[in-house]
Amino acid sequence: MTISWKIRLTMGALLLCWLPELVWGQIKTTQVTNGVVYQTTLRDSSYLFDRADYAVFIPEGIPLRGVFIHQHGCTMEGIGASTAFDLQYQAFAKKWGLAVISPDIFPKEGRQCFDWIDTEKGTGDALLRVLKEVAKASGHAELQAVPWLLWGHSGGGYWTLSMMKNYPERIIGVFSYSPAFDPQWEYPDLAYQIPILIRHAGAADLNGRNVACWQTALNTFSRLKAKNSPVSLAYTSGQNHNFSYVRYMAIPFYESVLSQRLPKNNSGKLRELDASKAWLGDTLTYNIYKSTSYPGDKASMNVFPDSITAVKWREYVITGTVADVTPPPTPYNLQIRQTNDTTAVLTWQADADIESGIRYFTIRIKDGETKRFPASGDYQTFDTNGDNTMPLSVPELKYILTKPADQKESILFISTVNHANLESAYAVLQHRWR
Repeated sequence: MTISWKIRLTMGALLLCWLPELVWGQIKTTQVTNGVVYQTTLRDSSYLFDRADYAVFIPEGIPLRGVFIHQHGCTMEGIGASTAFDLQYQAFAKKWGLAVISPDIFPKEGRQCFDWIDTEKGTGDALLRVLKEVAKASGHAELQAVPWLLWGHSGGGYWTLSMMKNYPERIIGVFSYSPAFDPQWEYPDLAYQIPILIRHAGAADLNGRNVACWQTALNTFSRLKAKNSPVSLAYTSGQNHNFSYVRYMAIPFYESVLSQRLPKNNSGKLRELDASKAWLGDTLTYNIYKSTSYPGDKASMNVFPDSITAVKWREYVITGTVADVTPPPTPYNLQIRQTNDTTAVLTWQADADIESGIRYFTIRIKDGETKRFPASGDYQTFDTNGDNTMPLSVPELKYILTKPADQKESILFISTVNHANLESAYAVLQHRWR
């Protein structure tokens, strides 16, 4: 008996020495308007990168149907977490029942992003682990099983292609923003069913030695087209590797893909695109055609999931952006709390415009002047480099109201203005001063 226990202890010690070191940071939670952001850090000595920081937005009160993963590019480590706090992406996620994951992957000291952009070097496994941990913390067990919607810039664009190679059965669709390093691998058969839109800036992209973003875009397009993949290219002239209004094209592309690909009836199996809805796009002339009625050679044509994506693609490659022509949602849940005889606090809630976010709010008092909130600048916006959110922490929706002279009642009108300068309908609240 004694010998048996010694052997067991020795084997256990050897096993502990052999196992890679795995370290999780504590999970931090931040309550935001539409849900909760979970943040944690993962370190594993078997991975070739130093650590992975994850920020995960979970919309409140709805079951999850998928996960949107927004992967930053090389040398942009430390800014990835912003996407989980982005009101526009949160509104998109809330509409479709998605979690939002924004990783920050850090290379080891003296190393480069090559140690993390290939998912086989640890980032694929790390993603599965963080899904498991946040599923426990949030109570959303489905987070471990739902499919993924991928976004990646530069080295992150390479990462999306690596994900297609290694996890094709989990991927709803891909937006690859100036992908780099031109991978040469062959994809498994399931990868050729994944709708993918690849944006590049041609000769103005990052095309230095070994980076080859333009080449990566063209070669990936050709490789996937050879297998009849629903792939498309978006060349935005006048822009460059770090300048593009990509989300204005990515979000409508995603919405078309989600409407056709998300599993039905909790089957868990991704659906194929509906070929009867497909449209084609000519990358030279920018002409678009319904696929089923196009008489010419389709071998070099973009393939879009529907006419909506095709029309917006044509606008995007011609103008460099996609215009928002619809007003944002109206603010809601207006409340007033009177603090003394002459002062009250007005609060409200607002969902961001999925097409172009929130620029500011207007507050109009009947028979009084109109105020802007915030008084200057934007409530929240994004940069056109890595699509990063600014600022992460937005001002509380609160306005101090002063009682008008000789009036016992105030009628308030609040609206949202998006980044296309379109204004929502007014939400109205009547307050009687005590």
